[in-house]
Amino acid sequence: MTEEKIIINSGKIRLEGLLKILPGDRGVVVTHPHPLYGGDMHNNVVEAVCRAYQKKGYSTLRFNFRGVGQSEGGYDEGIGEQDDAKAALDYLSDLGKEGIDLAGYSFGSWVNALGINRYKKVKRAIMISPPVDLMDFSCLINNPKIRLVITGSEDEIANHRSVEERVPSWNSEAIFKVIKGADHFYSRSTGDLQKTIDEFLEQD
Repeated sequence: MTEEKIIINSGKIRLEGLLKILPGDRGVVVTHPHPLYGGDMHNNVVEAVCRAYQKKGYSTLRFNFRGVGQSEGGYDEGIGEQDDAKAALDYLSDLGKEGIDLAGYSFGSWVNALGINRYKKVKRAIMISPPVDLMDFSCLINNPKIRLVITGSEDEIANHRSVEERVPSWNSEAIFKVIKGADHFYSRSTGDLQKTIDEFLEQD
């Protein structure tokens, strides 16, 4: 079964998404990198995350933030985008999914961090290459939902040392992984990224 094109209502804005429903009550919502720099739901990292979760039997929902692709509206500096993520979580919840993970890559991880306290339906959150030197993650303090943080050893936007310094304040029990040789775009490292997520989900 391939992913199905869907429409998600985020307030008065209609967002496009891709949904794959699998048996059971587990699911994941995946948020994409920066809209102003070409980020969308077809990004290679977003697709790798979806594949990893599908392999473990999770339903997956990826979507385009407002103003991206066929999604209505316009870029809102991470504010309206929080509503978009919540709308996607609600959509998956309304389909009967209860153990919902929230995975964000780069800008997507920042949006998720900003809204995490509002997202009551999120069981766990995964952060991939959070751009901590470019965006303000100070809102994220002692949150047990943050369970896995990943970046690359060659990531010039989410420097692994900068990220590692912050993880303990996000959740002292979160798993931190550095993928050797990976840059911010994971162009040759999506397999390693998928394997890292696979290993995390094995513990479920």
